[in-house]
Amino acid sequence: MFENKKVFILGLARSGFAAAKYLIKHNNEVVLNDGKEEDKLDKNQIDELKSLGVKLVFGSHPDDILDESFDYLIKNPGVPIDHKYVLKARELGVEVINEAEMAFRLLPEGVKLISITGTNGKTTTTTLTYEIMKEYYKEKVFLTGNIGFPMTDLLGKVKSGDIIVMEVSCQQLENMSKFKPNVGLITNFSPAHIDFLKSYENYKRVKAKIFRNQTSEDIAILNAENEDVLNETKDIKSTKKYFSSKKKVDGTYLDGNDIYYNGEYVLSRSDIKIAGMHNVENVMAATTIVKEFNVPSEVIKKVVSNFKGVEHRLEFSGEVNTRRFYNDTEATNIKCTQIALSSFDQDIFIILGGLERGQVFEDLTPYMKNVKGILAIGSCRDRVKEFGDKLGIPTIVHEYLKDGFKELYDMSTPNSVILLSPGSASWDQYKECEVRGAEFKNLVKELQNK
Repeated sequence: MFENKKVFILGLARSGFAAAKYLIKHNNEVVLNDGKEEDKLDKNQIDELKSLGVKLVFGSHPDDILDESFDYLIKNPGVPIDHKYVLKARELGVEVINEAEMAFRLLPEGVKLISITGTNGKTTTTTLTYEIMKEYYKEKVFLTGNIGFPMTDLLGKVKSGDIIVMEVSCQQLENMSKFKPNVGLITNFSPAHIDFLKSYENYKRVKAKIFRNQTSEDIAILNAENEDVLNETKDIKSTKKYFSSKKKVDGTYLDGNDIYYNGEYVLSRSDIKIAGMHNVENVMAATTIVKEFNVPSEVIKKVVSNFKGVEHRLEFSGEVNTRRFYNDTEATNIKCTQIALSSFDQDIFIILGGLERGQVFEDLTPYMKNVKGILAIGSCRDRVKEFGDKLGIPTIVHEYLKDGFKELYDMSTPNSVILLSPGSASWDQYKECEVRGAEFKNLVKELQNK
């Protein structure tokens, strides 16, 4: 299928690198193009591809490089759907796919595939599903997809009877045609990635492609409380299962403070360490998946009870003198901070601010009822201070997180939450937001060790 072919790869990154390595080792002619200059890309990746014989073109997208002699164009998911090479490939009759679609076509028969998509919660649901399946099925379980691990890297490792847990993005689904999971799940829909897919209607259509090739022998798991998900999947051929936080369904549901799967008690909300109703829904989603593989409830409860969340996304980071710390550094926009603030019922002491890019902190106002103190940081710290003052919330101002952290802790009250959810990017001070989150966690550890 992918031997003795001529393949054009558009975009390097992890997926382009993985696809190029695989294809060149299987007697294909491979040309890889990335618009970035070579010195802006990963030198180790480039050196390895050069040594393998991949033709590399960096710094531009020459008009004459793509022609009808190519069998496939493999597009990095982040490349726009109307890129000139994508449009030209379609004119020439060159099939446009991506690395995950290629890898899917090359999987051994008998491999079971779990795929998870949706607007919010897909990374947490994917990670939790993987951890539960790994606990029960051990070395038979593999993690891949949009979560950071190209599926191509699994080729040669997975065998019949193994199970792959995969996060799938809309950018990946856009260029998938034969992809078919044995169990697929949509967490929820809300408007997102409109710049990439041009409209919310198209976004929903692309997301629902996860079920397009399924038959009645395959399982589609749906959020029973999301009307857009239910409407978009009315006509799929899959066998449907559900999860719901509001009513009993064929699948997993919340009854009071307890989670059940088709009448069987699984665990209580108090067993869930990650905060917020959205994470209760993520736990129910993962439960519905793993129950399709007959994982016992006690295994689910054991894993969930020890699951602290995906790193940097409302991640429980420790406790000091009844104060619980949460690292939500990935909240680089106001919407994410709204979700974080909605996740707690107790007093909150929040760290807000970072790169100045005109974010409207006033949009947080309806969510601030439990906030009793603010630490304003970063280049927009003065605007955060103005926001806090308008609400009458005591606000400390420091340019750097490390300088104000202890002061915020000293302001906090027993049984409260100290929350890093900045509503801002980090590039004014940090290479990436994960560095900010790591600093926060280190500051928590220092407090714990005093």
